[in-house]
Order: sequence, then C-alpha cells, then structure tokens
Amino acid sequence: MRGAVFLDRDGTLIEDVGYVGRIDQVTVYPWTVDSIRAFNRAGLPVVVVTNQSGVARGYFSEAAVEEVHRHLTSIVQAGGARIDAYYYCPHHPNGSVEAYARSCECRKPGRGLIDRAVRDLGVDTARSYVVGDKWIDVALARAIGARGLLVRTGYGANEEEQPQASLFADAIVDDLAAATGWILRKHRAPAPNPESQIPSPKC
Repeated sequence: MRGAVFLDRDGTLIEDVGYVGRIDQVTVYPWTVDSIRAFNRAGLPVVVVTNQSGVARGYFSEAAVEEVHRHLTSIVQAGGARIDAYYYCPHHPNGSVEAYARSCECRKPGRGLIDRAVRDLGVDTARSYVVGDKWIDVALARAIGARGLLVRTGYGANEEEQPQASLFADAIVDDLAAATGWILRKHRAPAPNPESQIPSPKC
C-alpha cells in the first residue's frame, strides 16, 4: 500500500486566526497550493486531519466546517492541486453543545481520524507523514507509526520552544514548503538493497 501525507489545517495550510467558521476567515499560506500539487505529482494522497472543537463549543456548526473545506478545496483546485480527503473532529470534553461534549478517539492526538482514512483510502501509515504546527500532530504520527514534522507557522515556533520530554519530531522546519521538500526527498530515496547489508565473508 502507498503512504499518505496527513496535514493539519489551521497554522499549517491556512493562517490560524482562532476558530475558523467562515470562509472570509480563510487565508491560505502562499506556499500551500504549490506544496499540495507537489505531493499530487509524487503520487502521495493529501489528507487534511483537523480538530474543530468550535463545533462542540457552539461557535459554529459542522455545516460551517464543511463550507470552509469546500472553499479551501476551490482555492487548491484553482491552482491545479488536489486535496484527497478531509477528516475533522467536532468534539471536546468541555464543550457546551451536549451532542459534541465528550472525549473521543478522533480528537488529535487520538488516531481515530487516521483509522478512518486508512479504511477509506487504503493507505499505509508506516509509509506516511504527519505535518502540523503542534506537538499533538507529532504525537499523532508516533501513534500511527508515521514520520512527524513540526512546522514553525501557526503555533509551531512557540511549540518548538517548549519541547516534550518523551516526544521528538523527525524534522522541525519553517513551513509546509520546507516540509514538502523534506518529505519528497525521503519519498524518492531508493530503498536499501538487502544484499548490501550482508557483510562480505572474510578471506
């Protein structure tokens, strides 16, 4: 099975302005479309995985989240790129909307969103990458056996200054453009030849 690139949304693909529930709040980073298009050309599915607790907090509805995603899709498509799927968690244990006020496995760093993507898209998490601006994105990568990259956009620069004792990123980079270069270098690297790992017999 092929791997995928799992991308956080706010602070990674678009500017993080708090709880984004309207399309006029969406500002796409200048490198976002080019990065997604590069993944498309490399044959890596692009999957957005995002916590959207604004639904549980009563700030906006799931319909608003989906409208934002349709808007983001239209921007990406206008640039000749493609997002293959979106998965979001609307829950939060301290939410004010009863239907969404609960703990769940789909809220990052829980792996529920990824498990759904694996079922739907048939991707291999061991060959995949997770990119985000928070340590929870790196923790998600560890939970699924993928490589995790922290970007310094959004909350990333602050997160970098607060390292987690039991958690490390495979790379910490300036933005999604830099993460894309890192991932594509790994993706295109030739697999090691098993025969080359066998020591030559001594004479």
